[in-house]
Amino acid sequence: MSNSFLKRRSWGIRHDELLAFIGFYIFLAVFYHATLWINRMGFQDQNDVLFDPINFLDDSGLDYFLKFLITIPIWYILFRELKHISLNRRLFLHLLFLPAFVIIWQQSYYFICELIGFGHLGGVGKVWDIYIPALFYVLQFGVLHAYNYYRENQRKLKLEGELRTAALKSELSALKAQLNPHFLYNIFNTISASVPPEQEKTRDMIAELSDLFRYQLKASKVERVPLREELDFINKYLALEKERFQDRLKIEVNIDNDIMDEMIPPMLLQPLVENSIKHGLASLIEGGTISISITKSGDRLAFEIADTGVGIADKEKVFEQGIGLTNTRLRLEKMCQSTLKLSDNFPRGLKINFSI
Repeated sequence: MSNSFLKRRSWGIRHDELLAFIGFYIFLAVFYHATLWINRMGFQDQNDVLFDPINFLDDSGLDYFLKFLITIPIWYILFRELKHISLNRRLFLHLLFLPAFVIIWQQSYYFICELIGFGHLGGVGKVWDIYIPALFYVLQFGVLHAYNYYRENQRKLKLEGELRTAALKSELSALKAQLNPHFLYNIFNTISASVPPEQEKTRDMIAELSDLFRYQLKASKVERVPLREELDFINKYLALEKERFQDRLKIEVNIDNDIMDEMIPPMLLQPLVENSIKHGLASLIEGGTISISITKSGDRLAFEIADTGVGIADKEKVFEQGIGLTNTRLRLEKMCQSTLKLSDNFPRGLKINFSI
């Protein structure tokens, strides 16, 4: 079986993980069947073959097959739909799922056994069909939670490694391009002073460019800035892009004034806006629209940057092609426990959403 097949996913599950889970059930079913065979001295009876298909199905095959089917929706709820809630809350839900698992299994198992003529425990012996499934439930979900913790820990270690690599690359890039900021400001002022008075627009553009450099310098020294400062930076950046694209670039901003003092990581929006312009709109003769929307829901800010550009077909591969989106995604995951969500805009283009 090829390694690429094992790493592929079906229903969001890697094939090697799915095969391991099925193998876990097969192993327990075989082990339980062999235990029952030894307990009834089957090796002393020539007619009692260890792996006779009918005996296997009667002893443990049907039993574990039903457990497997009932486990699937519980696993999906806990590890897919509710994966973002805390571990303590998910563990609490087991107090509800465990008795439901036992009751559904027991009633289904008894019904099918009576329907096809298989035997099952009766009288006070039925207590074992409560105790053993409950014990099995605790065992299997203990294994699943342990494995999930291992995967999450590996993902965090990988993320930290990628962040260190990204930080090192940024540091090296900064060292290569290092210039004294005050020297830059003086140069901007010198250039601005040399511009004839009748070219006031050019003078304003130089001043805006100087402000962009000043904000970038500040962003390298602080962890958070007010949202209004980040937006002021974005507006100046877009103003310069507007001079380049003229009427081809349209800008829409939808932000409530009540959230302007919210603190956010600096330089968070600019790479996303730049990506929309560079990869979404720049190649279109007619240009398009960039829209920025920020709202507050509860204690979190929801961001949306949308464009009416060419869009992106493979939304996962885009993170492998440039550092802007990749670094922003890494910053969000590390600093805010959030992530970028890319989707198609309507009628065309790309939409980027995240919350912090």
